[in-house]
Amino acid sequence: MTGLPIHETRPQSPRSGTAADDTSLPALVRRHDRDRFQTALFAGPREGEALFALYAFNYEIARVREVVSEPMLGHIRLQWWRDLIAQAFAGEPPRHHLVAEPLTAAIREFGLSREHLDKLIDTRERDLDPEPPASLAALEDYAEGSSGALVLLALEVLGAGQPDAQAVGRAVGIGYALAGLIRAMPFHAAAKRSYIPADLALRFELDLRDYEARRATPALRAAVSEIAAVARRQLGSARALRGAVPRAAIAAVLPARIAGRFLHRLERVGCDPFDRKLALPDPLQSWRLAAAALLGRF
Repeated sequence: MTGLPIHETRPQSPRSGTAADDTSLPALVRRHDRDRFQTALFAGPREGEALFALYAFNYEIARVREVVSEPMLGHIRLQWWRDLIAQAFAGEPPRHHLVAEPLTAAIREFGLSREHLDKLIDTRERDLDPEPPASLAALEDYAEGSSGALVLLALEVLGAGQPDAQAVGRAVGIGYALAGLIRAMPFHAAAKRSYIPADLALRFELDLRDYEARRATPALRAAVSEIAAVARRQLGSARALRGAVPRAAIAAVLPARIAGRFLHRLERVGCDPFDRKLALPDPLQSWRLAAAALLGRF
């Protein structure tokens, strides 16, 4: 998520790079993904640069749906990134691009898994499908393929590629993504897009016209409550294995702290995703993250 969720980023051209004021990776990530920018600050300098490359790459592929007028153009843009990843693993020179060059360097320096990188792109292709996920399980799978894969890559950068640590990262990624999708509902509703699983909509008799009008009906609150419960369960699973993540890798899983805080606020407003208080940034977030990093907690 950014200061607003990652789905609310400003459209720009992937081939030309970024906006004029995004002259560095930290600047790009700080502007468009405030949460991950803050968490990356708790990594060492060398690892932090690689995290900024990963998070900038994530921003570039996450915004594709927002900048294209038809799905085919989105597929073309994502293929551009697929080709870039393939070139990085083939040892070819990186393309001249603000994100491509440091991403290629991070892949090679830290031996990042191509499987996770490809999964990020494959999952983002689902954003081009106008239909919502068929089920809550499908939404979890989407969360794992997007945010989960990103956390696994961050753990690799920070030297925590062990199976238990990866299990923690996967759960953190899912919990963070589900919280982020709830956080992004005002934006998605305005765009007449829904990530509310079809089975939940059917079970609670949710009228999508109410959702698009941003009316927090009992049906919508019930659906949101179900998604939030899965997010909390995933975060709980991650925290049960807290000791599997070494202190040096804590930056990768700090998004769990942000998601947990948001879910607490959501519960306090009765699971109304359109409550304006949820859109207010947490002015103490950086301090909360610092305390969590110091204590090795997430």
